[in-house]
Amino acid sequence: MLVTTERPGSVAPPVGATAGPPSLTTTVPREYVHRAALSEVFLTGWRRTGGQSFTVTAQWPRSHSFFTAVEGLHDPLMLCETIRQTFPLLLHAAYGTPFGHQLSWSRFGYSLDPQALRVGRTPAELELRVVSEVLNERRGIPTDLSLSYAVLRDGDLVAAADTRFGCIAPAVYRRVRGERADVPRVFAAAPAPAAPLAPAMAGRDHARDVVLGPQDGPGRWQLRVDTGHPVLFDHPVDHVPGMLLMEAARQAAHAVDLPAEAALPTSMNVTFHRYVEFDAPCWIEARRQASTTSAPGTLRVDAVQDGVVAFTSEVTLAAAATPAA
Repeated sequence: MLVTTERPGSVAPPVGATAGPPSLTTTVPREYVHRAALSEVFLTGWRRTGGQSFTVTAQWPRSHSFFTAVEGLHDPLMLCETIRQTFPLLLHAAYGTPFGHQLSWSRFGYSLDPQALRVGRTPAELELRVVSEVLNERRGIPTDLSLSYAVLRDGDLVAAADTRFGCIAPAVYRRVRGERADVPRVFAAAPAPAAPLAPAMAGRDHARDVVLGPQDGPGRWQLRVDTGHPVLFDHPVDHVPGMLLMEAARQAAHAVDLPAEAALPTSMNVTFHRYVEFDAPCWIEARRQASTTSAPGTLRVDAVQDGVVAFTSEVTLAAAATPAA
């Protein structure tokens, strides 16, 4: 269920608009969202609407090589990537954070209305209303932020989300990561990926997009880390990206639940406890939630490396009913 201060349909159209030259739209600079490929930049603009509030605009393509539509509905993980791109954008553009700072995701949650994700005859235009809280800062640069979101499309509420992440200066990051801060070396030394789970088991169409290896006992798979994947690894990094772990949670929930119909992750609540490294196997473990407080179809998914839980997620799957024409 969506929880937000925005009401569906509460956005009024512009008042007093006059005819004039057509406005030109482009994406924000790719450097501002920490992407190498222009085609993977979903954000198109931003503006400050208050002291700590912002509006960010985004566009989703009608089709995507990795965030594939299901039953005529956009992939919810494209929403997650869109929100992830707002972190560096706001840090750099709104708060003046220099390039070279590293972001460390600690918490993320969203809930959405799947029918609001219908694929239309043109790309989807989104408005993300963001409220920021700077929890800590150092020398005027935020080091710990909390953001909440209301995501709208054509004035209607699509999703609500909230997140928290840290921002680490280069010298501090090198001290914390030690030898692992050598990105080119660490990335080049990443082991070859494990063989993929059958795509249908993971809810994917292509083996290249499967991030789970063969099953190793009930509800347990080795994380498949393919550093050659053009979307999950758009550029070299020194640890497993958060978006890959969220994709693993979605695929593991699908593999445990094996829904008879196409299903979408309509909500996730995620905690990142520690980095997942390239140089040791990581195991994805999933089980159905028995708690009476969990929504039907909710599963718990953990990522465990060296015997320590590095990532936890509650994932709720729901049938992707075919939207009305």
